[in-house]
Amino acid sequence: MARVFLSVFVVACVAGSVAAQAPAPGAAPAADATVVANPTYVSIPLEIMVNKPAAEVWKRIGKYCDIGEWFQIPCMITQGKDGEFGAVRSVANEILVGKTELSYTYTQPVRAGRPYILYHGTLEARPVSATTSKLLYTLMWDNSMLTDEAAREKDKASRTATFTRALQSMKTIAEGGTLTPR
Repeated sequence: MARVFLSVFVVACVAGSVAAQAPAPGAAPAADATVVANPTYVSIPLEIMVNKPAAEVWKRIGKYCDIGEWFQIPCMITQGKDGEFGAVRSVANEILVGKTELSYTYTQPVRAGRPYILYHGTLEARPVSATTSKLLYTLMWDNSMLTDEAAREKDKASRTATFTRALQSMKTIAEGGTLTPR
């Protein structure tokens, strides 16, 4: 008898919880500030040649927190393990969502009260010859929340400049050079 009562109690609690989360009949669902009604996705594909084999380049600049060296900012793994799916780095709380032997892809998480722009980045070292490679860095995001075309162009130009500098820093490091301190 106690099991029957407990089962009925659990079912009633779950049903009550689900009902409490659902909007009242005829009511409009609550607005979600993170949802963008009409997204406009843009991307920036960047690349730079490197005078080293791709495997050597990746070994030098391809760990998930190597971003700290080539962006000259602090980076640490805050969840998971470096290089494993789901690892989170302190840089914008970015989450490792894809990887190959010579690449990785990350995303930025949804943040309460802020539009979700679906920001993703992919970094790859691609072999060109036995002694050369190229680094490819592709960014993708939704820029629809920006006020107008001028703001969208300014945002894209700023990101292009920032990640072009990052690629140049990666090239310098991979080819055995040192970066000038910021």
